[in-house]
Amino acid sequence: MNNLNSKVCLITGANSGLGKETAIGLAKLGATVVIVCRSRERGETARRDIMASSGSTAVDLMVADLSSQAAIHHLVSGFEAKYGRLDVLVNNAGTVFQQRKLTVDDIESTFAVNHLASFLLTNLLMNVIKASAPARIVNVGTRLNTTLKFDDLQFEKRPYRGLQAYAESKLGNIMFTYELAQRLQGTGVTVNCVHPGVFKSNLGGTDSRNDEPFLLKFITTLGRPFLADAAKAAERVLYLAASPEVEGVSGRYFGDKKEIPSPPQTHDEAARRQLWAVSAALTKLDP
Repeated sequence: MNNLNSKVCLITGANSGLGKETAIGLAKLGATVVIVCRSRERGETARRDIMASSGSTAVDLMVADLSSQAAIHHLVSGFEAKYGRLDVLVNNAGTVFQQRKLTVDDIESTFAVNHLASFLLTNLLMNVIKASAPARIVNVGTRLNTTLKFDDLQFEKRPYRGLQAYAESKLGNIMFTYELAQRLQGTGVTVNCVHPGVFKSNLGGTDSRNDEPFLLKFITTLGRPFLADAAKAAERVLYLAASPEVEGVSGRYFGDKKEIPSPPQTHDEAARRQLWAVSAALTKLDP
């Protein structure tokens, strides 16, 4: 792994699980690590744990509810006011719900948090990322074979199924990665997506456990003794964030430190452009 002294890394969803373990790994490599958490209380606890586990004091906390676009804008303003660079951005935050619910922006919550938040945050931070080149963006996107239903992205017409909404939002992470990689050619900024595998996690955070689909809760509870630890899964993220082996590599989908195939729709350029345009409209960005 590259030494990350003098580098600044921002990671979302870092109060537990994969995000927290990734933050520990980045801190051990010498980076200044900024963790983004929804709860200040849990964020402060995570910050102390990360410093204790890594031996680094260069760990900062920024609080933001990524389901709110206003909160994301506020997060970016605060980050840019405090830091002059961003070398590694890890879009890790994710959630899943049993019932359909809307955000403060009137957007279906799973799609808003799992896809639109990463889309908006990354685009708002793009100027500082480009100014820090060579820089890396790592998106966490679980591999689930499905397709995006562009005529009903927010489950307004079809029955809501939490796992299906989750699967489609994570497919969006891969499509976003591929489209962004094309747009970033020649900038010195790379973007890749990683499938973290199946591991012990607290998906969605403590206060949303009751919103998890029953089937997912049942499977993860029953299989938990046999699942890998989050620290093991974090090795996949750290590989893309800091390994010299992927220097300059962009627009790829990785599993355990090697490229893996992604669902067919991710290779449809027209579909990727359509998702970008829809995402830009929903976040009020210039497409």
